[in-house]
Amino acid sequence: MRRRTATIAIAVLAALVAAGCQRHLLVPAGDGPLRYRDDVFSQVDVTSGLTYGSAPGLDGETETLKLDLYEPHGDTLTKRPAIVWVHGGSFKTGTRTSAEIVDQAKAFSRMGYVNVSITYRLTNSGCVPVGEECLQGITMAKHDAQAAVRWLRANGATYGIDTARIAIAGSSAGGITAYNVAYGKDDQGSSGNPGFSPTVKAAVSLSGAALTTSPDPGEPPTLDFHGTNDGLVPLSWAQSTVDDAKADGLVAEISVFEGAGHVPYAQYKATIIERTRNFLYSTMDLAHAAR
Repeated sequence: MRRRTATIAIAVLAALVAAGCQRHLLVPAGDGPLRYRDDVFSQVDVTSGLTYGSAPGLDGETETLKLDLYEPHGDTLTKRPAIVWVHGGSFKTGTRTSAEIVDQAKAFSRMGYVNVSITYRLTNSGCVPVGEECLQGITMAKHDAQAAVRWLRANGATYGIDTARIAIAGSSAGGITAYNVAYGKDDQGSSGNPGFSPTVKAAVSLSGAALTTSPDPGEPPTLDFHGTNDGLVPLSWAQSTVDDAKADGLVAEISVFEGAGHVPYAQYKATIIERTRNFLYSTMDLAHAAR
């Protein structure tokens, strides 16, 4: 019996080693319902139009930056992990009410997170083709998202946020921004809430890549979802980002969807939410978070 048990243990260990960094995508252990893994709330409260900062747009006029806050209805916990959600749109279009962003914000609120979906400064021409205005848009989005992270820390007591456990996530341009916030702490901008850190515990990107920043040792774990037929942000860009991060000893996961195009959220919603949930549970150490 001991030999059989040992053999099973060795087989399990070998499987984990073979999976490499994919261990962060394993389903969290524990009897359900388990907060941050399962839906433990049935309703979500939404507070719309909160101001988190301001900054000049490309025309020099000051833009007020807004966010919508999602949280589990009836929750009494006073220290909850938070996620900043950043919409896509080639840094030209899109809103904080983007369908896939709202869907995920509500999904993670039902698991017990606080979520914010942000508006950020946009450009006139976006990133198709890539040019100077595109690069300005990428930088503005990063600075605004950093201000949103700082806002969560500045208002942690008000909204019941565990300020040591803040993640950022987004799709397309939002995914690029998530990477840039994770890997770009030295360039913080001035969109609001000075005096608070813009660093995050983890970052998740759907159809994004690190375009204007690169990882350094000690930076946060990242998770990327990407289609092999993405014609806007090629898979090779995301794979290069992941490879660079791993070369620096960082946790960097990538889930590839064969034959999928750009932002295939509708087709792979269940997989994206499940793997994001498992990844954040592991990398944000939610087994030891307040409950």
